[in-house]
Amino acid sequence: MHPETDTERRIVQAALALAAERGWTATTMASVAARAGVTLAEVHKHFPTRFHLLGGIGRLADAEVLARPESGAPAEAGDTPRDRLFDALMARFDALAPHRDGIRAVLRALPADPVGAAGLAGMLGRSMDWMIEAAGIEVRTPFRPAVVAALGGVWLAAMRAWMDDDTADLSKTMAALDAALRRAESVGGGLLRLRDAPAEPADSAAAA
Repeated sequence: MHPETDTERRIVQAALALAAERGWTATTMASVAARAGVTLAEVHKHFPTRFHLLGGIGRLADAEVLARPESGAPAEAGDTPRDRLFDALMARFDALAPHRDGIRAVLRALPADPVGAAGLAGMLGRSMDWMIEAAGIEVRTPFRPAVVAALGGVWLAAMRAWMDDDTADLSKTMAALDAALRRAESVGGGLLRLRDAPAEPADSAAAA
């Protein structure tokens, strides 16, 4: 793992552990630095504000999904775009699973922080955009913002189930995600129009 990424991960994990213990509002940057075993200057270098720290949670989860060998790879026989999108989103839940108590504490605090909540909505959109890429799905540019927004709604619906899912295999989360995807595909003329991304063109030199 790259040292910079490792430091970011330690800081984010420390923040979520403290949020689980004392609540997000009471989690200070100084306490995060002490728990992570880094200087306050190091925390500032990676996360200048608490808002950036919140964004780091989603960014590191995205990185774990994108690092999978299957992310962005050509579709295998029998795979559908929807299947791959489902798998990518479940992989994101898996990446967040060790920190669920901390994430729950963060979400509880957001109603009192409308600016932070609004900012996180934008960050969620960027994450969903990358999940589309991880699933190898083509979305034409004019429709992409609507598809990303719809996928954000799918994620939030599944997350409500995930927060209290006590099953070993996350079956409640999977059921909620499946239902939310189906709704997005059927409502409003099909908010999620999923199809495979086109294959990369063959190298001209190799084809000659």
